[in-house]
Amino acid sequence: MGFIQGEGRTQGTLFPVVLDDLVPGDHVCRVIDAFVARLEMSELGFKRCEPAETGRPGYDPRDLLKLYLYGYLQQIRSSRRLEAECRRNVEVMWLLGRLAPDYKSIAEFRRMHREAVTAAGAALVGFARSVGLVRGEWIAIDGSKFQAASSARSVHEREAVKRYLEQLEQADEGDEVLIDPAAVATALEKLNRHPEPEAHLMRVGHGHAPAPAYNVQTAVDAEHALIVAQQVTTQATDNRSLLPMAQAASQAVGAPDSLHVVADAGYSNGEQAERCEQQGIVPHVPANRSVNNKGDGTLFDRSRFHYDEKTDTFRCPNGETLVRIQLSRRDRCIMYAAEAETCQACAIRTDCTTASRRWITRHLHEGALTRMQQRATPEAMRLRRCIVEHPFATLKYRIFGNPRFLLRGLRGAQTEIGLATMAYNLKRMINVLGGHKLAAALAG
Repeated sequence: MGFIQGEGRTQGTLFPVVLDDLVPGDHVCRVIDAFVARLEMSELGFKRCEPAETGRPGYDPRDLLKLYLYGYLQQIRSSRRLEAECRRNVEVMWLLGRLAPDYKSIAEFRRMHREAVTAAGAALVGFARSVGLVRGEWIAIDGSKFQAASSARSVHEREAVKRYLEQLEQADEGDEVLIDPAAVATALEKLNRHPEPEAHLMRVGHGHAPAPAYNVQTAVDAEHALIVAQQVTTQATDNRSLLPMAQAASQAVGAPDSLHVVADAGYSNGEQAERCEQQGIVPHVPANRSVNNKGDGTLFDRSRFHYDEKTDTFRCPNGETLVRIQLSRRDRCIMYAAEAETCQACAIRTDCTTASRRWITRHLHEGALTRMQQRATPEAMRLRRCIVEHPFATLKYRIFGNPRFLLRGLRGAQTEIGLATMAYNLKRMINVLGGHKLAAALAG
């Protein structure tokens, strides 16, 4: 008995295969095709949406957007690899009608459509709201580092030049300073060559040395873990991202009367928490508190001092009053202290301070921090972990394949994240609704 034999390569057929028969009805290609077909491309900012009357015909931006969405869903982000897929992949042939654009045309589309890609992602979120996949009641915010397409050496050099110029500026305020004009001119020339070191050195993983990277922020809806807002930042920490991400999420989900936002302690920011509350956004974030780390660790910490809002004073463990001494807007805190004679005569002074008197600081937005901390219950933190952590794992290892950007600069990184989040949301919506139902809803 022989093996199962295939058809001969030169064998003709009476009924040629129809390309449409090779793509199942619930395939992701049909979902991508239906989604792009419903987009108002010119309104979203895509260029060359209508063919010109003269000149060589170009590619429809709809086709190139379809190609990129398919590529990111298959971990294919390189324009050269996408060009190869157009010539060998039956699914891509179906999606593009057997078009085979060259890699330069493919790369140029991605380079020039950052804002349009972001707008297309917002349109997908709007569709998800219309079919009930996004409720907009609870939003989880988180950030993660993605390595940039940048040289660590160039980032070090640019940051060194900026530090050098800052030192010169500080030294210039002194009385007797000698500044070498040639050195200043050389430093300025280097800085002008790279005016803004967009990729900063950040830790991209435990045990790894800092590398050029961006901090990618996402806001994820609790209903079906869809990403409703995203932003690429150059800030290594998250403590200035609570308000902008909460505002972006509120706008994406339709600005509800009350939106609950949950994040980890890295987003602790009293000023931004207060502004969130003023805009109807309720933050659930653990507050970062400083502790008294002087002495041998046995001194009273701040929790032993009770604040009286009516009198704007603190009461110490011995019953003495600490009054407001000074306000520091730079550090965003108010300083309180008791009289030096009172502290020095206190019977429990050695348990409280080693200085002449005990000082207590209170944040300018202490009330907002306290309310935010009270709302950050273990249940809210558990909800945060369930909502926001697996989308990042999917973005990094199922869509990117390797958490590293291919495009240089902040604009390129933002474009890549826009495409990646669109691909993630489409994949998530297929898992929830199924390919047939989602394609029909998009085409409806």
